[in-house]
Amino acid sequence: MASIVKKKVRGHLYYYLVQSQRVNGKPRIVWQKYLGKAEDVARILAEGTAPQPETVKVFEFGAVAALYSLAQQLKLVETIDAHVPKRAQGASVGQYLLIATLNRCLAPKSKRQIAPWYASTSLRRWLGIKPELLTSQLFWDHMGYLGEQEIRQIEEEITQRVVETHHLDLRCLVYDTTNFFTYIDTNTDSELPRRGKSKAKRNDLQQVGLALLVSTDFHVPLFHVPYAGNIHDSVEFKAVTTDLAERYRLVSKGCEHITLVYDKGNNSADNLAALQQSPYHFVGSLVPSQHKDLLAIPRQEFTPLVGERFEGVCARRTQKKVFGVERTVVVTFNEALLTGQMQGIQANLQKTMAALEQLRQKLKDRAEGKVTRGKAPTAQSTLALVKRLLAKRHIWGLIRVEVMEKTNQRKPQIELSYALDQAALQNLKEHSLGKTILFTDNSSWTTEEIVAAYRGQSAVEDAFKRMKDPHFLSWSPMFHWTDQKIRVHAFYCVLALTLCSLLRRELHGLGLDLSIPAVLETLSNIHEVALVYPGRGRRKNPLVLSERDLLQQKIFDALHLEKLAPTT
Repeated sequence: MASIVKKKVRGHLYYYLVQSQRVNGKPRIVWQKYLGKAEDVARILAEGTAPQPETVKVFEFGAVAALYSLAQQLKLVETIDAHVPKRAQGASVGQYLLIATLNRCLAPKSKRQIAPWYASTSLRRWLGIKPELLTSQLFWDHMGYLGEQEIRQIEEEITQRVVETHHLDLRCLVYDTTNFFTYIDTNTDSELPRRGKSKAKRNDLQQVGLALLVSTDFHVPLFHVPYAGNIHDSVEFKAVTTDLAERYRLVSKGCEHITLVYDKGNNSADNLAALQQSPYHFVGSLVPSQHKDLLAIPRQEFTPLVGERFEGVCARRTQKKVFGVERTVVVTFNEALLTGQMQGIQANLQKTMAALEQLRQKLKDRAEGKVTRGKAPTAQSTLALVKRLLAKRHIWGLIRVEVMEKTNQRKPQIELSYALDQAALQNLKEHSLGKTILFTDNSSWTTEEIVAAYRGQSAVEDAFKRMKDPHFLSWSPMFHWTDQKIRVHAFYCVLALTLCSLLRRELHGLGLDLSIPAVLETLSNIHEVALVYPGRGRRKNPLVLSERDLLQQKIFDALHLEKLAPTT
């Protein structure tokens, strides 16, 4: 039975509604609810109703809780602090990096904006760090503890823990590179930001390269290294082969045969020789235009691959010397790939033909005297313009173009004619489109195993795609310009990808198959709500979780997020 009791706190009497029962033979209070002072109780009785909250405060709970729980499992903070200890004052380096990592996962902000974001989440309740301590300067200072060697050691320890605790499938690992453009001044002394071939087509800006090794098992990062933006992919691959071999030894316990999958951009004789000396087996791809003998193999000699996932795919297996070494080579033909490539070519042809027609009309208008201003075109300048136009659309050889110069009344006139080369288009369709050329040292593998391994390349492509998503897991914004700070930025971006990939993998294992954005968006709509009552002074306001829909509740229960939920 419930009863009302009074408690004296700092000379003031407060009343509570309590429920008591015997525990181990002794009376104990097992439940209580605060009622207030005597006048509060009198007012409640007089009004016949409980006091109403005057406002609420809402904090993001769901996604933060799921990722924070994973970080705890990986001992992320403890691992970082063990390698970069500091005086026990304020937040630790590990806590700062954890906050930066979770922010990258959910709402990528500049360091100046992280404090208000942090204050709007349940992290403040779990970590107990005052938002005032999360200034951009303090973030900058704590990032300074992490040098290149410390980052490498921390990543090795976390990688080993990820592999051991989550039992990742390591039979195929994928290596690839990308780059991220920056707004760093060209005159900076830093070595990482450099002008190069930007994959985002921002060749006007400096960029930073990132090499990544991920599992095909939900693209969990196992190794990363940032590198100068002007270094070619194949050169960087050669530079990191020693590091990749070391990471192999770290993760290979319990997996005797690990195959490294990589893209054709990393091909070179030196790189193949380095791989030959490494413990990895490999599956790679070749540039089709450099192997016309393989493209010339008649389609009739291709055999359909076995399995539902290979529907519409056939292949021709053979042996060929690649970079001086005899290798198993598989030429695949994919009907879906052919269809997609033809759609892209047709779209480019239409745009190019429209541009050529516009140029032809301009030349005609000038010849007829309708246009007199500007520098008159010549046959040479017109041909150069046409070449640039065709190269931009990647359809050189599919359109026949003729530029003629005629003289009329002593003034040269330029005429342009063009036509689609149907024979060239048909030849391209029959011999090149829809085809991929793979090669490997796994001669004992079936053709299906080789093709399936190479398809794992999509794992790292998806990882890079996630890191360029402006909403979740984004590399940008990056307001750092020194090499050391850029390396730390890359580190917590990769840590963010690690947590999100593991979260998706864990949910998949529990029967919930969702993309990373879908998981984060669904969980982000679970909030922690503080009910603010009048006259409570410094006493804590009661916390409750927002109502959850069916999917949110399934994820909430599957991840056991109740352990992080408010208890008052």
